[in-house]
Amino acid sequence: MPLQDYEIVVGLEVHVELSTKTKAFCSCANRFGADPNTLVCPVCLALPGALPVLNKEAVVRAAKAGMALNCENMAADYDALCYSVFDRKQYFYPDLDKAYQISQFNLPICGKGWLEADVEEAGGVKRKRFGITRIHMEEDAGKLLHTGAAQIGGSEGSLVDFNRAGVPLIEIVSEPEMRGPEDAEAYLAALKEILRYLDVSDCNMEEGSLRCDANISVRKPGAPLGNRIEVKNMNSFKNVGKAIMSEAARQVELIEAGGTVVTATRAWDAEQGATRAMRSKEEAHDYRYFPEPDLVPLVLDKAWLASVRGSLSELPEAKRRRLVEAYGLPEYDAQVLTENAALAAYFEAVVKAGGSPKAASNWVMGELLAALKRLEKGIGESPISAEDLAKMLGMIDAQVISGKIAKTVFEEMASGGGDPAKIVERLGLVQVTDHSAIEGFVKAAMEANPAVVAEYRAGKEAVLGFLVGQVMKLSKGKANPAQVNEALKKMLTP
Repeated sequence: MPLQDYEIVVGLEVHVELSTKTKAFCSCANRFGADPNTLVCPVCLALPGALPVLNKEAVVRAAKAGMALNCENMAADYDALCYSVFDRKQYFYPDLDKAYQISQFNLPICGKGWLEADVEEAGGVKRKRFGITRIHMEEDAGKLLHTGAAQIGGSEGSLVDFNRAGVPLIEIVSEPEMRGPEDAEAYLAALKEILRYLDVSDCNMEEGSLRCDANISVRKPGAPLGNRIEVKNMNSFKNVGKAIMSEAARQVELIEAGGTVVTATRAWDAEQGATRAMRSKEEAHDYRYFPEPDLVPLVLDKAWLASVRGSLSELPEAKRRRLVEAYGLPEYDAQVLTENAALAAYFEAVVKAGGSPKAASNWVMGELLAALKRLEKGIGESPISAEDLAKMLGMIDAQVISGKIAKTVFEEMASGGGDPAKIVERLGLVQVTDHSAIEGFVKAAMEANPAVVAEYRAGKEAVLGFLVGQVMKLSKGKANPAQVNEALKKMLTP
């Protein structure tokens, strides 16, 4: 029986490193890329007698995530105190220096919530809501540097870098409500966008700031949930989608052959395009959870939660709606401009400084993003200020420069920055709007192209564009295009 006769059921566990300056329970820097084992101390190395102290900023970011993801105990009208407890999750692995992880189990910081995402389906884009089971806080483990990373006793082996040990995480656990790779990828994209907007995390998958495990099962439509397989080692949203389809197909093949899916953990092998066995799946009792004795319960009162809620920035979906309604932008423009909060803020700064909304959108999405990509810079490093871009757009509107000249001015601004008016003055780029001067350029173009003039007068109006180009060439791009068109039509009429 083919895969399409089964329903794929997916739940995701997303591990997100928080963008705090220091680690979860000590003052070591939370920074990627440092030399191995240089960002460590007695606490994150689990030396005897070292005690953890909870990082307040990690709690703030976890609460922001819970509020943005509509977690019930983070809502403004939630009546009870927000009460959570840290636990010890005990297991042995070489990168876990304490032989236990400080995590949360029975009483996580955030309870049930939900996230909406736009999913592309055969009939078009559909808005779907996916339930969130919980969000809990925990610390990250170290990182193993495997075969090839070192020579140990004359043979290849592994080393451990504990720089990552103790980095604050939140784990966002979804309900098993996704029904295939499209749902999962849309959910992850929406989640990543929200977390980056709120500066909860940079969500850089290449650096491990966002890691995802997928719980995958299959069933006949309407049947109870099947046994799940947890798939790890997926380093992109596309690989999550591929892993879901590959593992679902494997399970269906097993079931159809008379076998049984046994709950286990598997790894995604991107080169083989398939999952491979890792180990049997641990359950909660395997970890022997018990309350962390070195940390007191975490109690967040209404006043503290209200202060965090008041610091939340506008979420991307709300911002998109506002850009469409307030500035009359097409939905496509609003989608591109809200890909990150800094880009949207830059656009609004251009408009605030006097730029026309649609013109500002076109230049930001087009020339500005292209220039930043070429310069390998982010929007926060733009060599062109929002005020200078608005000034240049105003010069186009006032017909001081043409759109074509503006591209030259823009490139100068991107190269060295600065006032567009001074660039125009320095390079002598002021647009020619004098009628007699434009008519002189038109006359010269007509005299140089008598055959084209004859074609136009014989009814071939398409050649007008060629003559416009010749006039612009003669004027070195300075002639006002609208006036050129008007003068040409007038002078070409017998």
